[in-house]
Amino acid sequence: MRTPLTDLVGCRHPIVQTGMGYVSGAGLVAATSAAGGFGILASAAMSLEELGVAVREVRRRTEAPFGVNLRSDSPDAHERVDLLVREGVRLASFALAPDRDLIRRCADGGVLTMPSVGARRHAEKVAGWGVDAVLVQGGEGGGHTGPVPTTLLLPQVVDAVDIPVVAAGGFFDGRGLVAALAYGAAGIAMGTRFLLTSDSPVGDEVKRLYLAAPVTGTVVTTRVDGVPHRVLRTPFVDALEHSGRAAALARALRHAVAFRRLAGLSWPALLRAGRTARHGRELSWAQTVMAAGTPVLLRTAMVEGRPEYGVMSAGQVVGLIEDLPSCAELIDRIMREAEERLDRLTAVR
Repeated sequence: MRTPLTDLVGCRHPIVQTGMGYVSGAGLVAATSAAGGFGILASAAMSLEELGVAVREVRRRTEAPFGVNLRSDSPDAHERVDLLVREGVRLASFALAPDRDLIRRCADGGVLTMPSVGARRHAEKVAGWGVDAVLVQGGEGGGHTGPVPTTLLLPQVVDAVDIPVVAAGGFFDGRGLVAALAYGAAGIAMGTRFLLTSDSPVGDEVKRLYLAAPVTGTVVTTRVDGVPHRVLRTPFVDALEHSGRAAALARALRHAVAFRRLAGLSWPALLRAGRTARHGRELSWAQTVMAAGTPVLLRTAMVEGRPEYGVMSAGQVVGLIEDLPSCAELIDRIMREAEERLDRLTAVR
């Protein structure tokens, strides 16, 4: 299936695996790209050296193109872009919109850019700055998310920009891919669906919690890092929701200290990162502290397998997922379903 996305990044199928912290490692990314999709390596919780190792590991496992998700507010964002240029990585995706300098730095080095957006005006702004594509995530999506559902946000953005638009939030099968294409998207991006594959590094016990969740089993909370974050509803998350401000700030400080040790950051470096994160965003210092500690909450659940003490990002689509195929099996299934659906639509016409 050929679309503006496949032409742009060089993958066989218009299916993107999003960069999920502690989930989208070299194994999952390589499995996705080798199966014809486009895998994106999550680097926010990696040091610069760890990112280099992970990129080379993906290269060792597959010759297919892949991308890397970067934090535009990272103190070493420029060095990370330089690494992508040296290693020949195809695309840099961004959860927070990159500034013009980062976009230009990527373009000069031959690296494509694709920021995630949650509003039409954001898509228009970054398109004007020269990005190559945008990933549009509707409110159904997991992790940081907005209030507008995909079915309303996607057509707004498609009509507003003339670059490839990738749809995210609520996708898990071939019907969704055809629906996104009908709206004018160039492909779909999935996080939760790729998390729930046999190639995902998440532990079996955590995967069972995801598979057992109903469509109503997620909640959007600001108690994780101060901004809306869709996660699985658990007793721990319910406790976060009902905790007072003082308790929340004290907990955030503990997690920030733990993250500083985990990332090997000095206190001045952590403070600089906090100032950078607040720049241009309406975050209080309390929210900034909460954001600094969020990787610890994610790591506790997703890596250490202790969901009772951490959080698990999840899209609402989690309630429709029932199995753990390999990435190759999943992508083949989606493409087969999409072809069958297109045939039916052709027959109707």
